[in-house]
Amino acid sequence: MRYLLTNDDGIYAKGLSALYEELSQDAECLIVAPEVEQSAVGHAITVFRPLMVRRADKNGRFLGYAVAGTPADCVKIGLRELSEGPVDLVISGINRGANVGINVLYSGTVSAATEGVILGVPSLAISLDTHHQADYAFAARIARKMAAFMIKHGPFTNCVLNVNVPNLPENDIKGIVVVKQGQGRLTENFDKRTDPRDNIYYWLTGEMHCAGPEDPDSDAAALRRGMITVTPLYYDLTRYDALAALNEKITKNFKY
Repeated sequence: MRYLLTNDDGIYAKGLSALYEELSQDAECLIVAPEVEQSAVGHAITVFRPLMVRRADKNGRFLGYAVAGTPADCVKIGLRELSEGPVDLVISGINRGANVGINVLYSGTVSAATEGVILGVPSLAISLDTHHQADYAFAARIARKMAAFMIKHGPFTNCVLNVNVPNLPENDIKGIVVVKQGQGRLTENFDKRTDPRDNIYYWLTGEMHCAGPEDPDSDAAALRRGMITVTPLYYDLTRYDALAALNEKITKNFKY
C-alpha cells in the first residue's frame, strides 16, 4: 500500500507530521509538500518557471520532497515523477483551519486532493477546525480510519472526500455525518497599514459567516454542532439545472 501525503501549510507543518506518523502504520507514505506555506492558493499550478524540488530532512532523517510550488504541483510531480510505484491514495492535510462552504474553492488542501482525483487516484482532504496551536492526534486517527475505509469500499475515483474535524476533545465529538457543501463565506475586510517607508499596503482579513439562515445539513452547520463532516466533492462546476434555460435564451438572442 502506498499513500502520497501533501498539504498547503508547508512540509514542516505539524498537521502533516501527525498525518505521516499515523498513516505510516498502514502504508508506505511519501511526503511531497510545498517548501513554504501555500494556503488559499486554490488550484494554481506552476507553468512559467521551473519547478524546483529538493530532498527535505528532519532530525537528520529523510522527510520527503519539498517543492517550490503549489499543492497541486506537489501532487502532479509526486504521482508522475517522485513515487517509485503506483499510489493507492492521495491524502492532503491535516489543514490548520476548516475547509467548508465557499472556502473549499480557495483551499490549497482541497485542491491538492482534487488534483489527485483528476489524475485518477482516490483522494482525501482533512482539516482541523482551528487556526491556533492544536493537537492533531485525533484528526490523524480519523484520517487513518477514512483511508482504510476508502481502500476497503472504493474506488472513490470520481470525487474527493473532504473531511473536517471539530477542535474538541475526542469524548465531546457528537458523531460523523455526510453533508453537502454549505454557502458559508468569508466576510472580507482589508486592514490598511503603512510600512516604515510610508508605503501603504493592505492585509486581507475576515471570518466565516452565512448570509441568512444556514442549512442544518451543510458542512459548516454540522461542524459547529461538534460533528465530523464528510463531503464528496467533484471538479465539474457545471450548473446542469441552468443549461436548458440558458440555451433557450442564447439561441433566441444570438443569430449565427
